[in-house]
Amino acid sequence: MIKEKEIRRAWEWFIEDGTTPAAVRAVVASSWHRSQDHGVPAERQGAPLVVEAELVEHHSLHSPLLEASRSALSQASLFLGKANSMIILTDPSGLILETAGDPRTIDFGHLVHLEQGGVWKEADIGTNAIGTAIAALEPVQIHGAEHFCNDVGVWTCAATPIWHPEDGDLLGVVDISGPARTFNPQSLAFAVAVRHQIEGAIARSINGDHERLLRYFLQKRSLWTNEHIVAIDHRGKIVYGGESALRDLQRHHPGLASSGRISPLKDLPAVDWPSALRELLPSASTEAVIDQNRQLGAIIVLHNRRRPSVPTVGRPLTEGLFDFDEILGDSSAMREVKELARKMALTDAPILIEGETGVGKELFARAIHSTGSTSSGPFVPVNCGGIPRDLFGSEFFGYSKGAFTGAREQGHAGKIEAADGGLLCLDEVGEMPLEHQPFLLRVLEDGLVYRIGSNEGRPVRLRLVSMTNRNLHAEAEAGRFRRDLYYRIAVLRLQIPPLRDRGDDVVELAHHFASKAASRMERPLPRFDAEVLRIFRLYSWPGNVRELRNVVENMILLGNSDQLGVADVPIEVRQQTDQVAASLSPEQQSSPASPNLKLSERAVIEAALAEARGNLTDAAKRLGIARSTLYRKLDEYGIGRDL
Repeated sequence: MIKEKEIRRAWEWFIEDGTTPAAVRAVVASSWHRSQDHGVPAERQGAPLVVEAELVEHHSLHSPLLEASRSALSQASLFLGKANSMIILTDPSGLILETAGDPRTIDFGHLVHLEQGGVWKEADIGTNAIGTAIAALEPVQIHGAEHFCNDVGVWTCAATPIWHPEDGDLLGVVDISGPARTFNPQSLAFAVAVRHQIEGAIARSINGDHERLLRYFLQKRSLWTNEHIVAIDHRGKIVYGGESALRDLQRHHPGLASSGRISPLKDLPAVDWPSALRELLPSASTEAVIDQNRQLGAIIVLHNRRRPSVPTVGRPLTEGLFDFDEILGDSSAMREVKELARKMALTDAPILIEGETGVGKELFARAIHSTGSTSSGPFVPVNCGGIPRDLFGSEFFGYSKGAFTGAREQGHAGKIEAADGGLLCLDEVGEMPLEHQPFLLRVLEDGLVYRIGSNEGRPVRLRLVSMTNRNLHAEAEAGRFRRDLYYRIAVLRLQIPPLRDRGDDVVELAHHFASKAASRMERPLPRFDAEVLRIFRLYSWPGNVRELRNVVENMILLGNSDQLGVADVPIEVRQQTDQVAASLSPEQQSSPASPNLKLSERAVIEAALAEARGNLTDAAKRLGIARSTLYRKLDEYGIGRDL
């Protein structure tokens, strides 16, 4: 490398008349010319710095890269902390996502915005290792006066692109930077070694994500027996697709998946997937696969075109109006709750629907919408627990034009605006991030919604129905949910009874689900043996109506005839029922509406605890319920936790 003074003199000649001596490295000379073409002033004092909200959006968009880099950055920072240097991770545009290393060097970087949120593209700050590595698509070391801007010339930097291990796309840059006096020719080799470590972690993460995605698909596969299914990862890559499904895609959507992925989804933020998939595949149903607040991908159901498509899995609800009379069940418990819900529907007050998982809370929400004053408007369901935390604000409240890099030019209307004139249905409302709760309260109080990045309130008129399987009042008292918001959304409260308290409703529902499943699978209408119905009455159904539906569909799928007997009942249901039956008298067993159903549930819980030898986590798994639900049941029945 030529001496610093000679580089400085060569740079001055270039600024003066645009000529570069042959001694200047080709990669540097090319970058100087690009910097000049971009109109970058040599006296620029630092890189542009984005606002915090935009940095948060970039962190969310590149969370897989950040997660894969965490270990490598941590290890590198231990070494660099003693070498007066720091390690930097950027996204593909050169925006700095993370820094680590010597604290004094990190502080020194703030002077030129070599910090989180700084944008180090050549077009913004001229020749520098990060921007030049992106422009040249190769590892680059830039030292001292080789930088285009004067104030950056006190640095020495070595950077290398990070490539996606599958498709070779540019994911970002890893850079080693420090004051010019710390120059080390081995810095570039060190940066490349860190890059390989990150790329290896990304490859392992992709394999893990694909495994979890496929595991989720296999768990749900029986629900889509007669449909063509495609599973895609978070970059649109097809992880699973049968030959018939891929033929169907090619026939009806030529070129959409020709590269082994649905290309338009590749770089699209997860918040925009629902609308994009509706546009790309209007006749398909999609289900996002979320794991630990991160979208792994989606399951796409390409409905059989020879017959009408069925609703998206998990939403057995019509798109039109849904009346209370369509909610099955004639037990006294259900008659009472339906009558109360009808009265509530005639008001405009916010309603909190409470009940265990799988009891059918959304059915009641839809019936309230159809009966109330907002029936002519949209019904907009939102699963608060299914939206990644970092995307919740933009998905729920929307965002304005230019709110962050990658934002749609025209902005994006959130779920609240989509529900204008109709009913907004918030499922798992207790999972709403605390930091967003004040903004929902403001919408309810003022009737105005503010998109992210905008100070302009947009008027909305909607009805709110919230749903939870938790004790939201206790959550509010404990500070895990805003108390003021709780009292605003729970003006009226509707408690949906669990299936075990609904007597012979279980038999009516079993016949209903059997009829629906047989029709969908084009099989004869099945008949249940009397003993099967006795088992259904005795079983405690911790998963409620949803579990009953899955059990019935499982029996029909795996059954050898249209006569379903005890052998067709899943083993875990039979085992728990046998334990219950042993503790009940014949009179108790034959009385479906008996209050001793509570005794049956207690017996099942005690049996599960005994089998798990007192291990509550194991017992909850055996029962198919959350551990928090088990704790509540133990308290309800006065069962000790030290069995």
